[in-house]
Amino acid sequence: MLFTQHAGFLIRLLATILDGLIVSLPLSLISYFITGNMNENIYVNFINFLYALIVPVIWYGYTIGKKITGIRIAKVNSEKLGLGTMILRLVVAGLVYGITLGIGIIVSVCMVIFRKDKRSLHDIIAGTYVTYERPN
Repeated sequence: MLFTQHAGFLIRLLATILDGLIVSLPLSLISYFITGNMNENIYVNFINFLYALIVPVIWYGYTIGKKITGIRIAKVNSEKLGLGTMILRLVVAGLVYGITLGIGIIVSVCMVIFRKDKRSLHDIIAGTYVTYERPN
């Protein structure tokens, strides 16, 4: 039996940092050695986007960083994560954050810190939450 608890800000931040170190940094280094250019690379950005979009769908809400920290993305209605949900979570929420010039990100951080269910704007938009599960 699993005990499910909503994941807070720091554990979510740690998972994101781990994803950056384990996935994004090596991709950037490989790109640098191939192109000799340290500037933003559209291919690296695209692969990072695909990673964030597809891996949680096929790996039951986990990314590598989330798996290491023991947290995962789950749907509020207990259905399996789908591509549509992840598009809402990444693309639509990204547009909201961009249109608000980053204010949406600050609001999301505050929501994760202060809301009882720890859901951010992108969680609400996509109908998801982040949880970590431990055996009782």
